[in-house]
Amino acid sequence: MSTKECGHHDDEHRRKLLRLIIAAIASLLFLILLTIFIIYLILKPTKPHFMIQDATIYNFNISSPTSSPFPTPNTLSLTMQVTLSTHNPNNKIGIYYQKLHVYASYRSQQISFPTALPDTYQGHKDFTVWSPFIYGVAVPVSPFTLSALQQDQNNGMVLVSVKVNGRVKWKVGSWISGRYHIFVNCPAYVRFVGDRNNGIGVVSPAVKFQVLQSCSVDV
Repeated sequence: MSTKECGHHDDEHRRKLLRLIIAAIASLLFLILLTIFIIYLILKPTKPHFMIQDATIYNFNISSPTSSPFPTPNTLSLTMQVTLSTHNPNNKIGIYYQKLHVYASYRSQQISFPTALPDTYQGHKDFTVWSPFIYGVAVPVSPFTLSALQQDQNNGMVLVSVKVNGRVKWKVGSWISGRYHIFVNCPAYVRFVGDRNNGIGVVSPAVKFQVLQSCSVDV
């Protein structure tokens, strides 16, 4: 047999081996994807449901700039306590909540510091309730925010969005997934109490509002 014929057979053998390797890898990937799809159909994972139950307002006040040579910006101070509940609707999936922070927002502007929520594991069909305090001390706000607050004050009600930002993990049996980002937005309508002409956004101390509003959840 000539050297040329031996080289031809070797090339053919390598091509067959390469085709077998590619077919094996493709079959393995197909089995993995098929397994994931079957597990998904069996478990039917559903993102958690959040609800804001009530909000207690201790302070909600905005200060206007002074008439000094160096005027200060509008600032808003806020102290409130909210009750948030979350429900795991899954029958076979547990949820780990990690590095969650809750804060208040008004007209897409954050008006409080983030408050940390404890890391929590939520079993199948379980409920969890948090009652964090949310603080904002002399938070600078834009002129647009001041104008919007004045309009809301005249209407007697303000919409404050309570938002939760953090990470979740899914648990199936002994398997735990990687981290997923979770973002929750809870609208809370708060009524102004007292003399509306006495400052901007004045609320009497410790006024509790029953909200019972579902929240939007993105995972």
